[in-house]
Amino acid sequence: MSQKEKIYIEPSIFAADFGHLADEAKRAEDAGADAIHFDIMDGHFVPNLSLSPKGLAAMNRATELYLDVHIMVYQPFEYIERLIENGADCITFHIEATEDVEETLEYIRKCGVHAGLAFCPDTSESLIPKYLDKCDKLLLMTVHPGFGGQEFIADVLEKIKFTRGLCDKLGVRQGGKVDPKLPPFDIQVDGGVDDKTAPLCIEAGANHLVAGTYLFKGDNMQEKITGLRG
Repeated sequence: MSQKEKIYIEPSIFAADFGHLADEAKRAEDAGADAIHFDIMDGHFVPNLSLSPKGLAAMNRATELYLDVHIMVYQPFEYIERLIENGADCITFHIEATEDVEETLEYIRKCGVHAGLAFCPDTSESLIPKYLDKCDKLLLMTVHPGFGGQEFIADVLEKIKFTRGLCDKLGVRQGGKVDPKLPPFDIQVDGGVDDKTAPLCIEAGANHLVAGTYLFKGDNMQEKITGLRG
């Protein structure tokens, strides 16, 4: 992937002030974010609970930004229609959370939104080739999902390099299509992304960076977003 390609920055609203989520979404929008990353957890797939589909509806009313929904839940198929009804522009679920991966990806796309597939840090990259043409992006977690503020897992950089190299070798571009006129296939990272780890992710081949604590803590979000793009 050329370093001239755009790097997309998505503030994770899970790290925002829950008492002022609408204001926090507007702050991210005004700071130049490309999307809001919205986490949903069920307390089973990961040992934590977070925002709900109703919260997503409120977020949809608060911002014009693209809503990128990351669901850390078992039986993700059951969430799809509710999330779309409440404003999801993309739904990303975990390969580890269901045996019906292809069916779930196909249904998300059939409903008219983008479909993403997430991989936990310990999940083998050998599973990636099977799904490149069936999803719109891959999310390679750089922390173990479920909690914010974790330390970046550097070993995932090799998985990012493998995935970008595979896309380049096979000619897979945006949306899983083989079309050289399209932008690069979307590889997203989430967890521990800051001014030090972002350049490593970009160099390895990621073009979508999710950052939570780093962006929402303190001021100067616009400056931080600009810095993450490199």
